[in-house]
Amino acid sequence: MQSYQVQPQHDNARQHLVEVLAEVALQNGPALSELYELTSAKLFGICVHVCRDRVAAEDILQEVYLKIWHRAGQYQPTGNSPISWLAVIARNTAIDWCRKNGNGLHGDQAVIDLIADDAPLADTGIERQQQQERILHCLEQLDEKQNAHIRSAFFGGNTYEVLAQKDDIALSTVKSRIRRGLQRLKKCLENG
Repeated sequence: MQSYQVQPQHDNARQHLVEVLAEVALQNGPALSELYELTSAKLFGICVHVCRDRVAAEDILQEVYLKIWHRAGQYQPTGNSPISWLAVIARNTAIDWCRKNGNGLHGDQAVIDLIADDAPLADTGIERQQQQERILHCLEQLDEKQNAHIRSAFFGGNTYEVLAQKDDIALSTVKSRIRRGLQRLKKCLENG
């Protein structure tokens, strides 16, 4: 098993993590072990930072890798870096643990952490970007007319009446085309 320091800015390291995650998605146990070797220090640091309890962080880290084992197939290499994707899982798992165990942030530092910056957290941006990518992917699965009408109505701000006039079709046709498209879009999003 190869061991090397994860450096997200380094293209070879990123590509290697993408390949390892792809193997984990195929339920390859040795790949999960390698992923653990490559990323556990960083993910453990995130868990400790969030829950402020080293013993609990060890348990949380186990849960993190269990989630990764089940979710590795959801990682999209065209999106965020693999280490960012893994960090979001670690952070969210640690936050869930804190909520479940009543261990919110305590002390003055916690207050400072909460009010220091009102900008969205990086993981929120990552999740938002991944959601947008999923929506765009699912839109591409629709037929051309459904895709165009949904984009025009929801992203372009056009009314159904405007779309009907523009395409010289009945209003009921536009409505049913968009309704069927939204149903297909919903199924696609639910299926990951």
